[in-house]
Parts: sequence; C-alpha cells; structure tokens
Amino acid sequence: MNIRVARPEDLLAMQHCNLLCLPENYHMRYYFLHIISCPQLSYVAEDEKGRIVGYVLAKMKDPEPNGGENQPKLGNITSLAVKRSYRRLGLAQKLMQQSARAMAECFQVDYVMLHVRVSNRAALALYTRILNFQTMGVDAKYYANGEDAYIMRLDMSGKADIQENKSINMGENIGDGDKALNKGCSCNHCGHDGHCC
Repeated sequence: MNIRVARPEDLLAMQHCNLLCLPENYHMRYYFLHIISCPQLSYVAEDEKGRIVGYVLAKMKDPEPNGGENQPKLGNITSLAVKRSYRRLGLAQKLMQQSARAMAECFQVDYVMLHVRVSNRAALALYTRILNFQTMGVDAKYYANGEDAYIMRLDMSGKADIQENKSINMGENIGDGDKALNKGCSCNHCGHDGHCC
C-alpha cells in the first residue's frame, strides 16, 4: 500500500471511490478546486497495482471577513473514504495523519475541523479514540437527507506526534509527494493565510 499526495489525474478515481463509499457526493469541479487551492493537503491510498482505494480531500478554511488578524488558522477535512475491501487496515488513519501533518507543516494550522454524520460510528471511533478529535457541537440537518453532523476539531498545538512522524510507512513504499513533504513544506507559498472508515 502507498499513501501519496493526490494529483489532478487522480480526481476521477477519487470521485469513483466517493460514489462507492459515501452518500454525499461532489461534482468534479469541487475536487478540482481542492487540488488547485491546496495541492499538498489531499492524499490518496493506492493498492499494489496503483489503483486508488481511498482518499482524503482537504483544504484550508478561509478566514472570517471581520474576524481580525488573530484568527486561528483552520484546516478542513472535506471528505474521507476507503473502499470496503480495504477497510480495517489503518488507511483512513494514515490518510488523516498525513493530511494533518501537511496542514501543520505548510500552513501552521491551529485546528483541523471536520463534520461527521452522528450515525457514523466507525468514523467517530477513528476521530475520537485514535486521532483525538473533540466534538465541538452539532450542525443540525447538515446532510442532504436531513441527518445531523457532529462538528469536530483537532487541536494542533503541541502535535509533535503528527509533525515529527515524517513518513507513513506501509511496506517502505512512500509516494513521491511524501518524499517532497518529508524535506519540509512542499507548498510554494508558505506564510499565507462524508466520511467513511
């Protein structure tokens, strides 16, 4: 298995994974905007044949227009999905950790935010028990079917475990994007400001 930075040519396979795994689906334009705006934050998991079996789609949240200069920097996990036959292998955890680490290294985020269905027990267990996200509240009727979402937040201050673990090692096969990230921030502009497990 290989975890690497998502590329534009991965978008169709990412969308296909989303369609297989999640009830909330996105237009291709939405995926493309994530890859264009924050190319270093979204990752894919590949099997031994190079097929995409999971992904995390992430971006930086825009600052509030009237929020002042001292607003926290917020990263956002938009979507996380792993194909059913590849679950329980730790891929979702590794995708999340890789994205959070990139947010910390490239954008010095204060928090990583996400929404998750209140009924998604597997994702809730991953976020709370393994990744240490805290539930901040409920967003009523957040999803298209009217289901509520938990608003979750990971405090990135003092996250040496994410920032110092420089490689996601799954059989010594680290993608090119990870190699670039391991050398430091891979973004060219430092300093600016549906989940399934």
